[in-house]
Amino acid sequence: MTYLISAGILLAFALVAFCVIKWWNLEVVGVTPVPLFTFIAILFTSGLDVGLVMFPLAWDFPLYADTATEPAYGFTNPLALEFGFWGFLIWGFYFLTTFYFCVIEPKVKFFEIPVVKWINNIVIIGTCAFTGALFLNYLPYYATFVGDGETVIPAFYAVTFLVVLFAAFSSTDIKYVRILSLSSTGLFALLILGMWAYSGMGLGEFASTASNIGGYFANIHKFVLPLTDYHEFYLFWWFAWSIMIGQFTSRFVGGLKTWQVLVSLLVFPSIPLAVWFSVLYYYHLNEIPTTLYINISMVAVGVIFVINSFDSLIRLYTDNLNLSSRRLGRPVYVIGNAVVLFALTVAFQSQWLQIEWIGAVVIGLYVACLIYIFVNKREEVMAIEASPEENDLDFTKIETVH
Repeated sequence: MTYLISAGILLAFALVAFCVIKWWNLEVVGVTPVPLFTFIAILFTSGLDVGLVMFPLAWDFPLYADTATEPAYGFTNPLALEFGFWGFLIWGFYFLTTFYFCVIEPKVKFFEIPVVKWINNIVIIGTCAFTGALFLNYLPYYATFVGDGETVIPAFYAVTFLVVLFAAFSSTDIKYVRILSLSSTGLFALLILGMWAYSGMGLGEFASTASNIGGYFANIHKFVLPLTDYHEFYLFWWFAWSIMIGQFTSRFVGGLKTWQVLVSLLVFPSIPLAVWFSVLYYYHLNEIPTTLYINISMVAVGVIFVINSFDSLIRLYTDNLNLSSRRLGRPVYVIGNAVVLFALTVAFQSQWLQIEWIGAVVIGLYVACLIYIFVNKREEVMAIEASPEENDLDFTKIETVH
């Protein structure tokens, strides 16, 4: 699997370079464009999940600090490693798929081939369920006010099902995307401010802690290929997300040039990530315990992130399969999606399914799409000079789409 993920990463970054060089100044316009801030909020909250909130303190920082057990992490500090696993360069995957589905797929229509469509939707449904499994597995660590801090008790299954149910309902109308994205971005910012204030760290201490992120940029080349099995897991996870996030976010790009889309995706999401991880790293370094209020706040933000991720992914695969709420009826649509996704969530939670398998399938889709273009659509793709004509830069479109 290491050879597979390494080959997939090198292919993806080579394609990023090709697209940026070939279509440097092409104006990228989605089907329902939105202003830049809204686009970044949609991308950030849809492109990340509950692991962002729950992984660092519960698992990642202690793991990265234990270089005696895992010497491969010894070349830099845990904050730089955490940022490298979540930020900057890795968002190039999302640029590639966002650009592809906005500009190239309308000419190629590879994902409209029946077998490809079915495989793609299986990937979306599976990754959606994996998000729920992460939330379920890490909920005990933060929701200590309910359980013992370790065991997944029946109440957590109930909470997870309600979260999935709410997300299925919100996916019935696209107007909820903007509401969820902007509100979750705002709540995330409030959580960062609250934890920063409680920690007692001043601006000087924050700057000193955040400076550790420089260890990432000084060693950025080391983050391209898998460092360890855990890093490999992260990379498969990013691949699993990449195609469906590109499909979803491509519709919201609002007239940016190709190079601006790349810079926006690399830089804007990385800023809140850097701030968030820096605050959490200060907690880790100083062994500051999280209070009941902080734990509740983190669970609440985690819930919003999960709802946001589920909402976008449910909408995507139901659109692809023509299983809209209008066709099925809202009750059948909501309950049906909730039951199927919750069942798969439990399957992932029990390790019956693995995200690495889905990431491997996505790499296969990358390769198959590239071969299909080279054999059948090479001239059409190389002749592309603009976004599809029907995609006009009208920010009011999202108000009328349901």
